[in-house]
Amino acid sequence: MNHKRWRVVPAIIATAIMSFAGVLIETSMNVTFPTLMAEFNTTSATIQWVTTSYLLALAIVIPLSTFLVRNFSIKTLFITANLLFALGVLLDFLSPSLLVLVLGRIIQGVGTGIALPLMFDIILNYAPKSKRGLMMGIATMTTSLAPAIGPTYGGLMLSLFDWRRIFLFLLPFLVLSLFLGVDGIGYESHKRGEPFNFISFLCLTIGLSTLLLAIENLSWFLGLISLISFGFFYRFNRNKPILNLTIFKNSQFVTGLFGVLAIQATVLGLSFILPNYLQLRLHVSAALSGLFMFPGAILVAVLAPLSGIIMDRFGPYRPIVLGLMLMFIGMLLTTVYFSRASFMALLMFDVVLMMGVGFAASNLMTVALSQLTKSEQTDGNGILNTLQQFVGAMSTTIVASLFSTFQGTTGGNLGVLLLLIVLTVASVLFMFKGRQMRI
Repeated sequence: MNHKRWRVVPAIIATAIMSFAGVLIETSMNVTFPTLMAEFNTTSATIQWVTTSYLLALAIVIPLSTFLVRNFSIKTLFITANLLFALGVLLDFLSPSLLVLVLGRIIQGVGTGIALPLMFDIILNYAPKSKRGLMMGIATMTTSLAPAIGPTYGGLMLSLFDWRRIFLFLLPFLVLSLFLGVDGIGYESHKRGEPFNFISFLCLTIGLSTLLLAIENLSWFLGLISLISFGFFYRFNRNKPILNLTIFKNSQFVTGLFGVLAIQATVLGLSFILPNYLQLRLHVSAALSGLFMFPGAILVAVLAPLSGIIMDRFGPYRPIVLGLMLMFIGMLLTTVYFSRASFMALLMFDVVLMMGVGFAASNLMTVALSQLTKSEQTDGNGILNTLQQFVGAMSTTIVASLFSTFQGTTGGNLGVLLLLIVLTVASVLFMFKGRQMRI
């Protein structure tokens, strides 16, 4: 590989713009559902496919990233991802029907599914080791801001223009991303053309798709199909691996991975519980409850690169432990005072928790992947990104079910208690194993 031709920062920014745009559209479209239901004369269950189709495409493509990176150049993959995403955006902007809108979302999901792992792959393979923490922090910053900005962006477009402008206004940023990527991504040596294990991929696709649908619909039948499909995937994957599952034998990687997933579950679970609780219990307006998570997201965006610099200078243990401790304190306060805390008190608890996320999240991802050999990191990156998507969906579904089953405050209490337990287990595991980890 000719590393001299690489301009790493523009390359990372290019993939970060695409990742940001993908997450932004996902969260911004939620506020448009009533409008879309009226325009296309359909039900809430049907309109949900605007989001579900995107997540399904994402879930199918991300595990394939390992095979793609091994067999195609980063530049080819990036250009393909960018053009696919732009095509999906154009289709959705012009969509005359719900079917075309969903088709555009699927194409966007494929583009994001290729681009998202690329961002971390570039950092791991091309960023200087002394700057790896900073670069991962910048990557995390982009993906953490998007969910918070999304509803505000969608609401603004809807009130000032119409839902189609949500897509149209992203096109200039995609053009900028394409320019930066083509300029920054360098040349690589010829990739080997290994055979594609279609049977294994088909089993994995069925398993991931039915698992996502089982989570969203709380279907035991779909869950069983998913389990059987994963069993077949494990069998067929052994001969010509799409994913190197032996990395799960690395206990240090698993410890870091569990920490990343625990943070993902906590943040996304709370992003459902708190805004809904504020409206139903404290009678806060929808607009104000939507803005509740924004200060925390800004903190993560600011602290993620800073914590990366700290890790680059002092190692991973200190900033991660500090982050996990702040998260634990924030979650403990939220759990103890949930039913009697004021709006401002809950906001302060969330700010403490998100400060912890800023110090811990990106550094945990970096240190987890750094426990693998260079040849294993692409597999680890694909697995980590895939599991993040599903843990986020699982966390939201579980706390939503608790919230509705046990009616408001009690359900919210049970939800935050469950998240506290998961976070505590992850924190204790890292306390024991983290000192052994190096980047």
